[in-house]
Amino acid sequence: MRAINRGKLPGKQSNGKQPSLAQLRAFAAVAEHLHFRDAAAAIGMSQPALSGAVAALEEALGVQLLERTTRKVLLSPAGERLAVRVRAVLGEVEALLEEADAVKAPFTGALRLGVIPTVAPYLLPTVIALVHEEYPDLDLQVHEEQTSSLLEGLAAGRLDLLLLAVPLGVPGVTELPLFDEDFVLVTPLDHWLGGREGIPREALKELNLLLLDEGHCLRDQALDICREAGRADAPVTTTAAGLSTLVQLVAGGLGVTLLPRTAVRVETSRSNQLLTGYFADPAPTRRIALAMRTGAARAAEYEELARALRGAVRPLPVRVV
Repeated sequence: MRAINRGKLPGKQSNGKQPSLAQLRAFAAVAEHLHFRDAAAAIGMSQPALSGAVAALEEALGVQLLERTTRKVLLSPAGERLAVRVRAVLGEVEALLEEADAVKAPFTGALRLGVIPTVAPYLLPTVIALVHEEYPDLDLQVHEEQTSSLLEGLAAGRLDLLLLAVPLGVPGVTELPLFDEDFVLVTPLDHWLGGREGIPREALKELNLLLLDEGHCLRDQALDICREAGRADAPVTTTAAGLSTLVQLVAGGLGVTLLPRTAVRVETSRSNQLLTGYFADPAPTRRIALAMRTGAARAAEYEELARALRGAVRPLPVRVV
């Protein structure tokens, strides 16, 4: 019984050669036009070169792709099936080239930005507005997490850039300082320090200070400020997961708290039972920066973004670095 030829060239097997992109493009053009002259014109090849490329592809695959007659060109059954694959491969190659062009172009593609919770609500409107105006092709993706989680994400490649309080003192992380901002004292209406200016840091030694939960860098900064003021310990009986809750606890008369200046307008506007006090110079401060992996491929972009952000935050109650 004679075997049926299902598209393989007689006596031919695949020789292990990899098809070239030129061969695939030539075959895709012939499959579309079913005419060698028209296909050659469509992709800018000479007709002999096109014919040779298709023949070389058939040789490499060990499969007959075309049925040639003196009057027309037809796809073989194997050619019909493989034409679908070839178009898919060429589409993926085109997408690869487009993505490579996008990577080479600055401020395009995705930027996965990690932000700490005590910065996100107050700085993100400025960051997002800047990106929309100056870098419209940048796909900004924001992740709000505590500092330890952000640093893990940066090291693992899950995040590209961080916006947080520094110094971090972490090897392999480069900090791009943006600004310094003072802390202020938020108190209930009837507190003796409410609304005062020139408050000495030493006053913190006697205050019932409300803090964020453990894990927030702002909690650690507040404790550092207390220690600098001469307070040996800061017994904490009430904590909160976020600044909004913390401020509401203050409004309820449970104590006082420290807020960074960028958070004051947003958080204290929610209650008319609060007053804001300001410390004597030098006031306790925190520094906010962008942080990236040292040697990051997009380091020049991140440095440019830091420069742009320094300009964008000037209207805020901060001191640009």
